[in-house]
Amino acid sequence: MTKKLQLAGAAMCVLLAASLAACNQAQTAKPAVDAGKIADAIKADATQRIADVNAHDAAKVVAHDAGDAVSMRHGRPNAVGSDAIEAAFKQTIVNEPDLHVVLSDPTVDVAASGDMAVLRSTTTSTYTDLKTKKPVTTTSNSLLGYKLQPDGSWKVEWSVLSDVAPADGAAGTKG
Repeated sequence: MTKKLQLAGAAMCVLLAASLAACNQAQTAKPAVDAGKIADAIKADATQRIADVNAHDAAKVVAHDAGDAVSMRHGRPNAVGSDAIEAAFKQTIVNEPDLHVVLSDPTVDVAASGDMAVLRSTTTSTYTDLKTKKPVTTTSNSLLGYKLQPDGSWKVEWSVLSDVAPADGAAGTKG
């Protein structure tokens, strides 16, 4: 029994020493996050997303989103998931068939970890009101939360679009 205890004690000492040696090894440093490169990629994606919106291509618009993305737009129920976001966009095009959107002042904040980023911008939408046949212009604040995907691409996990009331307090500027 004593010999077994000695062997067990020796084995424990070897394991403990190996554990401590592993702890003392220098950790491999992660490469520094290139926030500028990430911001450029996010801005390029947002620019292409707006081009896809203006082309009224629902499939391409949704391709910028993660499969479980959440889209929150002022005055509308949240759209959760690709199918719901695509359906909501298609309904927007039915309601605003000549919709045109301009993105301005995009700013990207990149997480220190390099796996998440937020795009802040202003969007201006123009379309013709189907009932009045008059042009409408709306301005919105926009936030898009991007997450780095396993394949290295960036996808929108959530988006928030909130209308900014014009100075006179009306819902939109009608011509």
